[in-house]
This record gives sequence, C-alpha cells and structure tokens, in this order.
Amino acid sequence: MNIRTLLFLLLLGLIALFAAVNWSLFVAPTALSLIVMTVHAPLGLVMLAIVALLGLAALVVAGHLKTAMLIENHRHAKEMHGLRHIADEAESSRLTALRQFLETELDRQAHFGKTLETTLLLRLGEVEQSLRTTVEQTGNTLAAYLGEIDDRLEKSRLGTPD
Repeated sequence: MNIRTLLFLLLLGLIALFAAVNWSLFVAPTALSLIVMTVHAPLGLVMLAIVALLGLAALVVAGHLKTAMLIENHRHAKEMHGLRHIADEAESSRLTALRQFLETELDRQAHFGKTLETTLLLRLGEVEQSLRTTVEQTGNTLAAYLGEIDDRLEKSRLGTPD
C-alpha cells in the first residue's frame, strides 16, 4: 500500500471513531433549515452522510483520473509501438538499399577488374611479342657480327689481308 491509501484509511477510521464515540449526539434530532422549509433530522447523521458522499465523490474522481491515465498510457504505448515499427521498416529499407548499392559497386569493380586484367594481358602479350622480336633481331645481329669476326679470323689465319 502506498502512503496515500494509508492516510485515507486512517482518516476514514478517525471519522468512524469520532462518529461512534459521539453517536448519541449524531442521532439527536435538530431543526434544520433548508432555506424554503425547516426539517427535523439528526444533524450528525446529515453531516456524516455529506462527508460520506464527498469521500465517495473523491474516490470516483480518483478512479476516473486513474482510468484516464491508464487509457492515455495505453494509447501512447500503441503509438510508440507504431513509430518503432515504422522506424524498423525505414532502417530495414536503408539496409536493403545499402546492400543493393554495395552489390552494384562490387559487381562494377569486378567487371572493371576483369576488363583491366584482359587489357593488361593483351598489352603484356604485345610487350612479350615485341621483346621476342627484339631478342631475335639482336641474336641475328650478334650472329652476323660473330660470323664477320669469324671470317676475319679465318682470313687472318690463311694470311690473306682484307
């Protein structure tokens, strides 16, 4: 129990105790004026009934406020759930878009890599062919020089001057 409930029960107990101790005075008839007429009734019981009605009205108001608060909390919870759902969907769509972008970029990079590889292989083939041609020409030139030197050596052994 919270402190408000304990205070309410204590107040209710004090009123009941006060009424029990003074019961003979509570039930003693008195002339009561109702502005347009006069009635004979026990003043204590009338006042006790008014206090009971005020207490009941306070309980009804408190119950109404508590119910309104619970309904408002429930509405807020539903709204928050809806907003959370919308945020989750937005995040999911952003992740899907990011995944698609990354896949597209990776495909583009893979295609670029394959194109570059093909281009490099073709260029490397051309360089290799050019190098072979150069090596072959150098070999032929070297062979011609060696042949010429060999001919000169032969002639110089035979004794014939150039």
